[in-house]
Amino acid sequence: MFQKVHIRLASLCAGITIFILLVMSCGYLYISERGLRSSSFVSFQNDMNTLISNLEQQTIITHEWLTRIEDNGKYLINVIDNGVPFLYNERNTPEQKQLFEVAWEFYENTFEIQSTLSAFDTWHMEYLFSSTGGHRNDYYACVITSERSNGTFQVIILCSMKPLLTQIRTQRLLFLGLDLLAFTALALFSWYFTRQILRPLEENQRQQNQFIASASHELRTPLAVILSCASASMRASKEDQVHFLESIKSEGLRMSRLIDDMLLLTKADNYRWMIRKESAELDTLLLDTFEAFEPIAAERSIRLSIELPEDAVPSVSCDPERIRQVLSILVHNALSYTPEGGCVRLSLICDGKNTKLSVADNGIGIPDEEKKKIFERFYRADQSRSEKGHFGLGLCIAAEIIHAHHGRILVSDTPGGGSTFTVVL
Repeated sequence: MFQKVHIRLASLCAGITIFILLVMSCGYLYISERGLRSSSFVSFQNDMNTLISNLEQQTIITHEWLTRIEDNGKYLINVIDNGVPFLYNERNTPEQKQLFEVAWEFYENTFEIQSTLSAFDTWHMEYLFSSTGGHRNDYYACVITSERSNGTFQVIILCSMKPLLTQIRTQRLLFLGLDLLAFTALALFSWYFTRQILRPLEENQRQQNQFIASASHELRTPLAVILSCASASMRASKEDQVHFLESIKSEGLRMSRLIDDMLLLTKADNYRWMIRKESAELDTLLLDTFEAFEPIAAERSIRLSIELPEDAVPSVSCDPERIRQVLSILVHNALSYTPEGGCVRLSLICDGKNTKLSVADNGIGIPDEEKKKIFERFYRADQSRSEKGHFGLGLCIAAEIIHAHHGRILVSDTPGGGSTFTVVL
């Protein structure tokens, strides 16, 4: 499922950015090409104005002057004097002669020719035309008509747009190459970026599936016991029914605790966990926890001790019930994984702005590779030595409570063996 979502999301992200880049590139090319064409035509007009000024100063038109005007083939010139072509025109090839005919025909069909010019008047027109008669212009043309004392003098000057078209084509190819590189980079970035976005969702989905599978496994055992006892009690005597009912009640309470823990974690996942902070004395909370678990420790032949600072401990803004719940989880775990004759020590340390609550035991300890996993849901470091009432949710709940208080919960090795859990507020 996530693979399909990844492909679609990456395609959408890349498609949108590529479309925007393509539109911007096309817009820039359009504006740039319009500017190039406009500046090229203006440059041609300026050259023609200069040429006309020189022409007006010439009394005799020589072949040498016309050759200079052609500027090594940049311009093609056709001269007509009183309707008679200049001998200079014979230098043009048949293709060039036909090109002049097309240019002159386009001029006559498109523009209104002035028929009455006074002596020594000069009239000119610059325009664009296609040598093939199509719509794509590939030549600049200028028709100059000058009235002189000895008659009418006309000059047609052509300039190929090939250098301009080559420049435009080169610019398009350059942009095409840059766009292809940009498209590839955007596609790779979109693939990586969307993968990073989906990774937490995929991990969350995996954890949810694992949570459901673990919860189903944990619920299946007490439910099987309840159904078995209920079935057996139907055939048992009244004396035996009491035993089966006690088992049903015990397993029902076990399921109830598990469901309560699961609901508690669900609230934390949905950010509906209410933390009611108030000023609380942490030494009092730690002492209450010590007194509550002292009888249980005595029953298991485990020495439970407490260390409190001699100076007064400043109050801490927290939810006392939630912190008491965390301490109960840590002490209950310590007692569960500490053998008979062991010891569990509770301590409180004030270190500047931080207050540290720690629960240390000399039990079986936790391997280094499992220290990061113990706060995961339904994880138990030692399945064989876990008590029946342990579901692997206690440390996860404790971590969620401390994170809600913007604190930290740490685990380290106890000198001499065992584990030490430290809560920093």
